[in-house]
Amino acid sequence: MNRMMESLVPESGEGGITLATSLVQRLRRAILSGELPPGAKLRLEALREQLNLSISRSPLREALSRLGAEGLVLIEDKRGYRVMPVSEKNLREIAKLRIHFEGLALREAIAEGGRRWEAGIIAAQYELDSIKRTDGMTLEQQEVWEEAHRQFHLKLLEACDMPLLLNYCRTLHDLNDRYRRLYLQKNPFDRDTRSEHAAIVEATLERNADLACVLLAQHTQRTTDNIRTMLAREREEELNVQPD
Repeated sequence: MNRMMESLVPESGEGGITLATSLVQRLRRAILSGELPPGAKLRLEALREQLNLSISRSPLREALSRLGAEGLVLIEDKRGYRVMPVSEKNLREIAKLRIHFEGLALREAIAEGGRRWEAGIIAAQYELDSIKRTDGMTLEQQEVWEEAHRQFHLKLLEACDMPLLLNYCRTLHDLNDRYRRLYLQKNPFDRDTRSEHAAIVEATLERNADLACVLLAQHTQRTTDNIRTMLAREREEELNVQPD
């Protein structure tokens, strides 16, 4: 926990980033990585002390409220804040929405995107593939891969030129990624995602929207099915250890 809290010390206002925005970014990373685990209580005074902040509670409340709007923090009346718990039902909903809206965004991007967008996709794919992914990766190495992975998926969609849709896709991607990263903490890599990414890129650059959307949906669904299996197994284990 200390390592995570040290990483959350807010930066100066460089580039016009407010304290609340800095806190949102850092708390989001901690939640997505699992350093703030699902269901964890988020007490304002404890966060202030652990962050060594001589500020009021207002920036923390604002940051947690913004993460609540993203679906990463649960805001409970008169009970404060918690990291959003995980469940198979929540995962199914996120995956279904992600498949639908990313498909829409990708189809629009293929129709509207130009050469610069194509070059950006190729560059993002190259950056992602250049990072060797192993089960023995350090936390820092894993974070580098995760950011490259996020940028690759978002690059595919950005030419849709629909800001509201893109913002929703970013939120859904982050919500889905939290489950995937929790899964990878307990399970080895079990798929050739590099080949899956390559197939999506090839169909996209060929402007085959139907195939690209199908491949992207299958890519997301495979991960979702693996995570659902893990959640079901954990639930079964919990039931087996409960006292009679």
